[in-house]
Amino acid sequence: MPAVRVDGIEVAYDRAGHGPPLVLAHGATSDARLFRPQTEDLADEFTVVAWDEPGAGRSSDVPAVFSLADYARCLAAVIEDVGLGPAHVLGLAWGGTVVLELYRRHAALVRTLVLADTYAGWKGSLSAAEVRSRVRGAERTLAVPDEAFAPTLPGLFAGAPPAGVVRLLSVMSAHTRRRSMRAELAAMADADLSALLPQIAVPTLLLWGELDARSPVEPVARRFLDAIPQATLVVLPGAGHLSNIEAPEAFNRTVREFCRARS
Repeated sequence: MPAVRVDGIEVAYDRAGHGPPLVLAHGATSDARLFRPQTEDLADEFTVVAWDEPGAGRSSDVPAVFSLADYARCLAAVIEDVGLGPAHVLGLAWGGTVVLELYRRHAALVRTLVLADTYAGWKGSLSAAEVRSRVRGAERTLAVPDEAFAPTLPGLFAGAPPAGVVRLLSVMSAHTRRRSMRAELAAMADADLSALLPQIAVPTLLLWGELDARSPVEPVARRFLDAIPQATLVVLPGAGHLSNIEAPEAFNRTVREFCRARS
């Protein structure tokens, strides 16, 4: 298992395949296992790197205070540790907000961006009322007793989850740490990266589930498309917030074609 240490935090990641680097940043309350359909399919053409963000999976716990900039710094260290130069960097959901912060602070490490079902932070993409509602919901989850703490976010799929996915999500949810969820929540709720979008100077693929209820195509994805100069939007029919799992073949094909053309 490859890993890199950043200020005492061990950040683990999976690495498979050969070719231009494709780095994958997962969403909240999950880890690198969320990207198994991508790692297994795309490693024939790319060096696929899927991290366990700090506080998730095999990585160290996050400190008591851990900011969005800290997540970005750790992701930058992973890319540097892989050592293959600027990477295609894909962020899903909360991971997309981390990737945007990575670009803001470490643009030289980014060859292209793939932003999937994501946000410019909750504050940067959602109404104030919706942010308050989500924070209250997360705080209720964090308040439950230890034996009942196994957070699964609502509205992840447009339909019934694919076979085998329910168990995987349950396992990742059961491994979620309260401090990690608090750090993600604090960073996501307060982040507003909307002003960064017009400054993005690399080719950017926006990849969205048509029926994403957590980060809707209208208005969230359309705002990204309007703001980012070199953006292309691809909407996956019938898919929800975890479009990489609900429509893996179309998701992988779109990512492959986009990155291949820009490697």
